[in-house]
Amino acid sequence: MPEQGRSGSDGLLQAHGIRNANTIWWNLSTPALYEHAVQRHEGLIAHLGPLVVRTGQYTGRSPKDRFIVKEPSTQEQVHWGKVNLPFDPVRYDVLRARLTAYLQGRDLYVQDCYLGADPEHRLAIRVINETAWANLFARNMFIQEHDREVLARFVPQYTLIHAPGFQAVPEEDGTNSEAFIILHLARKEVIIGGTAYAGEMKKSMFSIMNFVLPSQGVLPMHCAANYGATPDDTALFFGLSGTGKTTLSADSSRTLVGDDEHGWSDRGVFNFEGGCYAKVIRLSPEGEPEIYQTTRRFGTILENVAMDSVTRRLDLNSAEFTENTRASYPIAHIPNATRSGLAGHPRHILFLTADAFGVLPPVARLTPEQALYHFLSGYTAKVAGTERGVTEPQPNFSTCFGAPFLPLNPTVYAKLLGEKLARHGSEVWLVNTGWTGGPYGQGHRMPLAYTRAMVKAILAGTLAEVPAHPDPVFGVWVPESCPGVPPEILQPRNTWADPGAYDAQAARLAKMFQENFRQFEGTVGPEVVAAGPRIG
Repeated sequence: MPEQGRSGSDGLLQAHGIRNANTIWWNLSTPALYEHAVQRHEGLIAHLGPLVVRTGQYTGRSPKDRFIVKEPSTQEQVHWGKVNLPFDPVRYDVLRARLTAYLQGRDLYVQDCYLGADPEHRLAIRVINETAWANLFARNMFIQEHDREVLARFVPQYTLIHAPGFQAVPEEDGTNSEAFIILHLARKEVIIGGTAYAGEMKKSMFSIMNFVLPSQGVLPMHCAANYGATPDDTALFFGLSGTGKTTLSADSSRTLVGDDEHGWSDRGVFNFEGGCYAKVIRLSPEGEPEIYQTTRRFGTILENVAMDSVTRRLDLNSAEFTENTRASYPIAHIPNATRSGLAGHPRHILFLTADAFGVLPPVARLTPEQALYHFLSGYTAKVAGTERGVTEPQPNFSTCFGAPFLPLNPTVYAKLLGEKLARHGSEVWLVNTGWTGGPYGQGHRMPLAYTRAMVKAILAGTLAEVPAHPDPVFGVWVPESCPGVPPEILQPRNTWADPGAYDAQAARLAKMFQENFRQFEGTVGPEVVAAGPRIG
């Protein structure tokens, strides 16, 4: 079994049950992975250097194909249900054996890297891919180890095997389709097959961190983070894909810590990743200049972005393949990003929601009880293309703003958040980046310029000083004014042509909040239950 691109480590892939591979390429550099991807016809180099790839029929995550092996040592910890689907351990062994047989005789690519910028809470991971471009994705997104001597004796704590060319047989394997993403928490490994969408690798490892860290007193968070003049002026941006985490955190006046996944420990906030994974559909060089520039850089991977095959110029406005076009790039591509991935305790926390009903205020301050209520609710709208089968925004409650990635009971994460808010006194805000002037199909998306003005006022501390009044339905505290934002925008009822229609929609959404929150009423205090919306 010849090995190339290796730095002297004596650990072979036989330890992972992979035998008789052709050539194993270990920890190749970005230029080398480019060369392999192009030579193997996995992608094309676009104008100015990004690598453009296609992911086939899967252009977003496939949550119904994600499973966790249900075995004795971890089954009591996992919160089983519609998100965490159980998988039989015997079937796992059979499927895994067929997967490793499939890998025989193939070239394989390996990256040894880390999850977590804080050395006290980091995991050493090994990512094994059958394609060079997916291995480059792992190199971009996880934290690299540059010391060749350390790599030579690298011992992974968790392993991810990614083989999109291998498909499951649902009737035999117990999967829901040919695609599968299966976490085996006891064996500390993840296997992925049947889907080339690289986001499955990123999010499966995020799920691992969500399983591991709470027992260490660390809150894992689906959020972006940045800070101002010093790391003590840290802000967190919670939200599901498409709500603006990446866009709003990439602020040239602040230092970016990370765009998607972080932990909050007793020492502060730390990034899980070494890169960013941004949506780039209709990306604006004026509105999102830092992210736009990454699409014109060597080292960036562009997933399912349209490109002229002759001139190799991109069309970021095209949804020819999907609305969920993506860019994966090292965080160093953002000029104002910190390389350390570390920050202080958050001074401000923003819950981003894309309200498809168009009734939530664009900005509102939350009490600590409201913060826990909205954290557990995690209301937003699923954005077109982010998940398979979603073609237009749909109302969605995703607890902790990251339900698809939470192996434990959501109240575990909420309890940690409550403790940290009480200890550090962080201000919490609800920011609606969704619709105004009516619901989806009638109103329009909140202008980015207004949202940026609200965020700026929050982070400067000025919005907290503005008089505020509770929203009559949702109870959150809405400021009377905000610099750079027309006053009528702050009161969503004023933006609707028919106030009666607004009232009906607000009551409808409030009822949805109440119905969704009933699942938590027996596990949180009455003051948190009472912090929700009121009807009538």
